[in-house]
Amino acid sequence: MTTNGSTKSADVLLDVQGLVKHFPVRQGILQRVAGWVKAVDGVSFQIREGETFGLVGESGCGKTTVGRTVLRLIEPTDGRVYFQDKDVAHLSKSELKSMRKDMQIIFQDPFSSLDPRMPIGTSIQEGLNVHGIKGDEADKIVRRVLEEVGLHPEHSRRYPHEFSGGQRQRIGIARALALRPKLIVCDEPVSALDVSIQSQVLNLLDDLQKEHGLTYLFIAHNLSVVEHISDRVGVMYLGKMVEVADRQELFANPLHPYTKALISAIPIPDPNLKRERVILEGDVPSPLNPPNGCNFHPRCPIAVARCSQEEPELRRVGAATTEHFAACHLVD
Repeated sequence: MTTNGSTKSADVLLDVQGLVKHFPVRQGILQRVAGWVKAVDGVSFQIREGETFGLVGESGCGKTTVGRTVLRLIEPTDGRVYFQDKDVAHLSKSELKSMRKDMQIIFQDPFSSLDPRMPIGTSIQEGLNVHGIKGDEADKIVRRVLEEVGLHPEHSRRYPHEFSGGQRQRIGIARALALRPKLIVCDEPVSALDVSIQSQVLNLLDDLQKEHGLTYLFIAHNLSVVEHISDRVGVMYLGKMVEVADRQELFANPLHPYTKALISAIPIPDPNLKRERVILEGDVPSPLNPPNGCNFHPRCPIAVARCSQEEPELRRVGAATTEHFAACHLVD
C-alpha cells in the first residue's frame, strides 16, 4: 500500500507523490524573498484509467495549483508526478511537448480562456498545429469535435462573443478533446455557469468519458457536482490532502472533521429533512504561515493537544478491504 490515498494497481494512469508548490513572496527594492506561500504541501493521490477523481475544498486550498502543476503548466517545487509511469516533472521540453497530447485541461472561465479576436475553429486548431496536424486533417478534427460537444461545424468561423457561456465551455471541451487525450484536468468547468447549463455540461463530460474512455481530474468546490460525477473523491485543506475515499463511502461515512463540515453544508431538497450543521469557527489560516501540527486544528471542534504538535499522516482507516484514507489523529 502506498501513502498516497490508494493502493498501487496496474491500471493507475496518474500517480502523484508528495507534490509541493511554494510561491515566493518578494519585498523591497531588491525583491528579496521574504517568505513562501505553501499553496500545495505534500499532496499525494492516484487516478486510475477511465475514472473521475474529484478534488474538493474551500477556495484557496490549492486545488487549481495541483491541477496545473500536474500538467507542468506550473513547475513543481518538489515531489513526483508519474503519468503512464513517466516522471512528468523531469521530462525535457521535447518529451513534455509529446506527452501534452495525452494531458489536456478545461479552464474554469469560458469567457477568458478563448481569444476574442480569433474564430473558435482557429482556437481549437492551435493545439493541433503545434503537434504537426494541419490543413484538411485539422479541419476535419475541428468539425468532428464540435459535433461531439453539440455544436454545429459551421460555428467554427464564429467568434467567442457570439456564443453563450455554456456554448463557450463546450468549445473549451472541444479544444481539450481535439488531440484525443487520455487525461483531462477539469478545473471547475461548471462553476461560472447557470445551474441548468451545469447539468448539460456535466452530462456531456459523462457521455464523452464513456465514448472515449477518458480519465478526469475534476476540480470543484461544489460538493453536489462532485457527488454527481466522481468515482473517488479527495478533500483538500490548506494545501494538504485530508481525506480520500470512494464517492459513496465518503458521502455516507465522512471521517475527517473538515469533510463532515463540508458535507453538512450541502442543502437537502426536502423541507421535512434536517441535517445537523457543523459550523466551523474562525477563518482559514494563511498559507504563508500555516499552523504547526495539523493545519485544521485551530478550527477543529474535536482537536486535542496532540493535534497542534504533530502533523497527521494520510493513512488507511476502517476495514482493511476499504480504500478510505484520512489524515486525523482521532480517526481509527
